[in-house]
Amino acid sequence: MHVPSHYRLTGWLAVAALGVSCLFFTACTGDSPGSESASPSNRPLIGVSLLTLTHPFFQDVADAMEEEAAAQGFDLVINSCEFDIARQNNQVSDFIVQGVDAIVLAPCDSRAVGTSIAEANKAGIPVFTADIAALAEGIEVVSHIATDNYEGGRLAAEAVLEAIGRNGKIAIIDHPEVESVIQRTKGFLEVLDQARAQGARVEVVARLPGSGLKDRAFRAAEDILQAHPDLDAIFAINDDTALGAVAAIEKAGKAGKIQVIGFDGTLEARRAIQDGKIYADVIQHPLEIGKMTIRAIASYMAGETVQSETLIPATLYRQEDARQDASLQQAAATAP
Repeated sequence: MHVPSHYRLTGWLAVAALGVSCLFFTACTGDSPGSESASPSNRPLIGVSLLTLTHPFFQDVADAMEEEAAAQGFDLVINSCEFDIARQNNQVSDFIVQGVDAIVLAPCDSRAVGTSIAEANKAGIPVFTADIAALAEGIEVVSHIATDNYEGGRLAAEAVLEAIGRNGKIAIIDHPEVESVIQRTKGFLEVLDQARAQGARVEVVARLPGSGLKDRAFRAAEDILQAHPDLDAIFAINDDTALGAVAAIEKAGKAGKIQVIGFDGTLEARRAIQDGKIYADVIQHPLEIGKMTIRAIASYMAGETVQSETLIPATLYRQEDARQDASLQQAAATAP
């Protein structure tokens, strides 16, 4: 196990302290829930705690991180907190005990994660954020790498206006605990405000939380449809949310009558766009986020200047794009 100089004790005291730590913290062997085994090599060790690993977006982020870490000569320990801030806090504490050289976080709560980041700062371990930024005050994050979520939200609003002819009632299924979604909805609402100033007759009639999960989004969409039977469109803050909304719309017998705009670009959502169930999707690039995060760590460790924020542009994906999408056609050809 690699123990960096900022976390190393001296002489036999270090050996004794490390031995005691391993008795009380299974993280020394990488056996904490949801983690991979930490390598005993002397290569730099990076601890990663992601929002979830059940979603294809974060699976892609993790895969890209692993590939780039191997190229950079790093060892990686990847955990997922599965939307549980207490679990994420424990994972960061484990990383500190292990003496990792850097920590990467995709926070499940952008403000509550501040306590853990402050612990890492105190231990002298550099912290990076991927996809979701931290919003807590008084903490230090070396660099944040993410989609330009604000511009992505603006793209989503443009798609909604296009889908409903700049006239109608709109709902948002939200996830306000995370910074990336805060930026998406901010951009979305600003474009609607600008459209209204130019004569568009659009109104946001409901804004309910869905936690970014398909089942919760389904229930939120059901509530919205019951309260607003004349709804015209739903902005879903990620693809699981969009797919949950589609299921609720179909259950209510309103397929084709309510336009859904999603955010991510997963294969399942792109299929739904191809089938006309989702109008459009804001496409992210998780492989780039994962790769660039590890590269930022490598630059930092090499003593180079690292940008405090790197934002990756998003793009809008419609049914015409789905018809030309070679990956969709390949997936259909190989499906059982």
